[in-house]
Amino acid sequence: MRHDQYRFRFYFNASHAIYLSGDMGEIHPHTWEVILNVLKITGNFVLFNEIEKMCEGFLSQYQDVIINEIPPFTTVNPTLENICGFFKEEIQKMLQEKGWLLLSIELSETPARAYVISTIDELVTEKPTFDMESEERLQDIVERLADAKITSMSKKASPLYDDEIEREKILKEVEKKITGRGRLLGMFSRPVNRKKH
Repeated sequence: MRHDQYRFRFYFNASHAIYLSGDMGEIHPHTWEVILNVLKITGNFVLFNEIEKMCEGFLSQYQDVIINEIPPFTTVNPTLENICGFFKEEIQKMLQEKGWLLLSIELSETPARAYVISTIDELVTEKPTFDMESEERLQDIVERLADAKITSMSKKASPLYDDEIEREKILKEVEKKITGRGRLLGMFSRPVNRKKH
């Protein structure tokens, strides 16, 4: 079974204001760019415009608005980092329902600055058994991370993963896809600027 990686890019115009030391700053506009790096893990044919429409539908609620007025940002400070984290959670759920894995999401408010969240990074943080300082090969870590992700998806009522042999094939393909291109280095960017905005 073949698993392909794709990158989707979306834009929307919206304003926001950041709270610094309890005081709300000036409302200012941005043309936001959202980049999704995804892995298609199901064998069934999916029209790309279905994925695009799904993501555009989610992002359309932020078009031409003040983000501070849209939940959860009525109570959450709409920093670049907080917006990216919320988008990741919501888009990840939508993609999983269609049989896709979100590998990373980038959100930028200017062409020169982006914040990036890699789901591989998150799994490493969440799983203390994945000790990055140990002598464990990166390939082994990636295999475990991919297995954890696939297992979590298989619990969500997908008959596609009932066959243990098929699951093993998928795991090996995911591992090859991720490790075969630079062993994760360079594949998942780090945030260009970690300062809060």
